[in-house]
Amino acid sequence: MLFSLFRLGRVSPTFGLIISCLVLAIGPGAAAQSATPAENALARNVVGDPRFRAAVGAFDRDFERFVNELIQLTEIPAPPFGEGPRAQAYLAMLKDAGLENVEMDAEGNVMGLRRGKSGGAVPLLAVAAHLDTVFPAGTDVKVKRSGTRLVAPGIGDDTRGLAFLLALIRAMRDGKVETAGDILFIGNVGEEGPGDLRGVRYLFTQGPWKDKIKRFITVDGANLDIVTNSGLGSLRYRVTFKGPGGHSWGAFGNVSPAFAMGEAIARLGQLVVPKKPKVSYNVGIVSGGTSVNSIPFETAMEIDMRAVDPVALKEIDAKFKAIVAAAVETENATRSTANGKITADIKLIGDRPSGTTSPDSPVLRQIAATMGVFDKVPVWETSSTDANMPISLGIPAFAVARNSGNKGGRGHSLDEWTDVEKTQAVKDFELAAAMILSIAELP
Repeated sequence: MLFSLFRLGRVSPTFGLIISCLVLAIGPGAAAQSATPAENALARNVVGDPRFRAAVGAFDRDFERFVNELIQLTEIPAPPFGEGPRAQAYLAMLKDAGLENVEMDAEGNVMGLRRGKSGGAVPLLAVAAHLDTVFPAGTDVKVKRSGTRLVAPGIGDDTRGLAFLLALIRAMRDGKVETAGDILFIGNVGEEGPGDLRGVRYLFTQGPWKDKIKRFITVDGANLDIVTNSGLGSLRYRVTFKGPGGHSWGAFGNVSPAFAMGEAIARLGQLVVPKKPKVSYNVGIVSGGTSVNSIPFETAMEIDMRAVDPVALKEIDAKFKAIVAAAVETENATRSTANGKITADIKLIGDRPSGTTSPDSPVLRQIAATMGVFDKVPVWETSSTDANMPISLGIPAFAVARNSGNKGGRGHSLDEWTDVEKTQAVKDFELAAAMILSIAELP
């Protein structure tokens, strides 16, 4: 309910400040200490700089281009592993916005560099938004407009983030904004579901910018009061149980993959896991068999397990694998193996690392100070985003929103929407831009 009040804007500034502080106290990681004079000064300098004001003004004047690019990008399908056409279009847009070294890497990420005035002396900041959507090929992605509301699959998550980055790059250019450090702007592939963070995984482990990115921000979210600083780790498996099969009458008494899988599911469901820090497990898909009167020769299930704490995730992973082994052993001991035994093949289909960027780290202390200029207090959140990967490598990283919470919704649905009412959109741009630029100024 408290989060709903924040998103709907129905709390007074004073009450909102009190509630935010309470949330900070119970959220992931310790609450940041009060901002230092230097942090407050940097934040005020960024927001008060005439060039920053000019950049916000440039976005205001260029607003219709932002809307048009949002529509244009949304109507280019970008299903998991099918981001190519959108990536090519975004590559051209990054070039047109005036970035240097614009390129596509071997995984399909597109990126370009905006140089800072320090000549590389300040650690590199990467700012990304993901190209892919959750929707399969063939989904109708035509944008429908009603007043300032735009409706289409993927228009918010994360196409609005892509359009925001383009608008920010142009606004910085037109406002003649200079940052101390270089900024690498990225449109990355593979954030959603089956993509398993393949874009940022490649970026940080194999790509040409490996070991060069020292701070990372992903623009992915729908509430500018919330900063996602904890990466929710997950392990996903497809477990295939195999056996001899046979007729349900004639081969009755033989081992069955269905019974082995059922035993495994039942045992998994009886696991007691920690609530703080939270651990979860789920059997999302079950399949197999050929007919109602046949003992199946193969069944399968897909499992999802999640935790912020890497140790807790490893613990439930080990318990899950022991459960599968025990279920196979039980079935082979219970029924006849004269025609063959039950086996289980465990295949990893998803591995998202976890971790937390502390609210007391320099980057998040600066974010809190910058939000304070706008009379906001960050609410720290746990979620699964592209920031998971750099966080797990010890690189300060987090996710910020692309717009305010009451200006978008229905993510991952066919009627996903975002609102492009100009006055609020300009305010959202100002806050998000200030947050990003304050990190670019950190030494």
